[in-house]
Amino acid sequence: MGRGLLTFLVMLSFGCTKAFPRAQILPDSCLNHLGAEVRIAPGRVLALDEYTKKWLKTKDVYSVSAQLNIIPPNDEYAKDYGYPTFAAGLRYNFNHSVRMHRETDPAWGDLVPVDYDSRLGNVLTLYGTFSRPLLRLPKWQAGYYLGTGVGYSAVKYNTEDCIDNEFIGTHWNIYFTAGLYARYRLGRNIGITGGLDFAHHSNGALYRPNKGANYLSPFVGIAYMPQTDSHTQSKNHSKDSVFHRHAFIELSVGAGAKTLLEDWQHTQFHTPMGQPGYRTSKFSVYGACSFQASLMYRYARRWASGIGIAAFYGDYSSKVERLDRQDGYTDEPHSPWSVALSARHEVFYGRLSARMGVGYYLYRHAGYSAREIEKPYYECIGVFYSFPKLNGLAVGFNVNAHATKADFTELRIDIPFRLGSKK
Repeated sequence: MGRGLLTFLVMLSFGCTKAFPRAQILPDSCLNHLGAEVRIAPGRVLALDEYTKKWLKTKDVYSVSAQLNIIPPNDEYAKDYGYPTFAAGLRYNFNHSVRMHRETDPAWGDLVPVDYDSRLGNVLTLYGTFSRPLLRLPKWQAGYYLGTGVGYSAVKYNTEDCIDNEFIGTHWNIYFTAGLYARYRLGRNIGITGGLDFAHHSNGALYRPNKGANYLSPFVGIAYMPQTDSHTQSKNHSKDSVFHRHAFIELSVGAGAKTLLEDWQHTQFHTPMGQPGYRTSKFSVYGACSFQASLMYRYARRWASGIGIAAFYGDYSSKVERLDRQDGYTDEPHSPWSVALSARHEVFYGRLSARMGVGYYLYRHAGYSAREIEKPYYECIGVFYSFPKLNGLAVGFNVNAHATKADFTELRIDIPFRLGSKK
C-alpha cells in the first residue's frame, strides 16, 4: 500500500508537475516547496482485547522519525484540501523493552509455556503521509494526518527465542499511521510541532502470526518550513478547475494471498507438544481473488460514493473444511465463494486516491472459526494510482478485514466507465 504513495511523492519532489499535469505552480523553485522535520515519540504498545492482555507484560516503546515535507503545487486539489502537505520519511521504533509471555492457562489448550520472555523487535519504516490543516493562523497551524508505508522488523515470531510474540510474524510489514498535530512558528522558517500519533505494523494476513503491533504516542518535533508554508497560496487556477459532477461504473478485479487463522489456532492450541506442527513458524499461503462492480457518483472533485456487489473466491476452503472435521465440526458448510453488498467511498488527490468500503455478506460459508470470530460484514481500504492515458485505470493495494483484523491483501485493478456525456 505504501509503494504507490511513495512513488507519487518522489515524482512530486523531483518533477513538481508530473502528478498534477494541469497544476498552476508558483514561479519560485521547487526548493521553496520543500521542508524537513524530525520527531521523537515516547509511547506504548496497545492491548486492545483481553486475549492480548494475558500475555503482554511490558508496553513501553519510543520512536524517532525524520521526514521531507512537500508542499504540493497550487492547484484545485490543494485549494479543496486547504493547502495540505505531503511527506516522505524514515521512522525507527525502539520496541526492545516490550516483553510477552504466556503463563499456564486452560484457554491455551495443548500449549506448554516456555521459561523465557519473548520480545518485540525494533522496526525501521519507510513511509509517506498526507497532512491536512484545519486551523491556519499567522503563527499556528493544526490538523490531522494519515499515512502508510513499509517496515522491517529486526525480530519476528520464531520457535527458538520469540515463541510468544504473536504481534509480528514476518520481517517485512505494512505500516499505517494517523494522528493529530499542532505547529507553532518560532521564526521565519523554524517551528515546533507536537501531537498524538497512532501507528500500526502488521503483514496484512500474508503470514502468521498477524495480531499486529499498535502504538499510541504523544510526539514533539522541530520543523524547517519554506516560505510558501506561511501564507495561503495564489488562488489563480486554470480553466480546467471547473468540476462537473458525474456518475460512473467501476469494475474491479483483485488477486492476493493470505494465511489461515485456523492454521495458527490449530498449531498453537490443538496440537500436542512433540507432534509435527506444534507451535510451528511455517504456514501455507493461499490465493484469494475478488471481483466487484460498483455504481459511483462523484459529487465533488475530491469525493465519490456509491454501492456495489462483490464476490470473493479462496482456494483455501478445502483446508478449512479438513481442519473443521479434525476438530469435530462435521456439519459445518463450506464454500470457496462469498458474495456481499458494499457501500463505497473514494477520496481523490490528483492521480492518487484512497478507496474504502464496508460490505455485508449475502452468502458466506467459511467454516466454524469464521462463523464464530468474523462479523457478517467486512471492511476494505486501499491506496491507488490512476493513469489518465488508460482512461483512468487505477492500480493499487487493498486490504480486506473483519472487525479491523486483516483477512487478505491483494493487488487490485479498478476500471471506471463514465456515464453520460463529458461536459
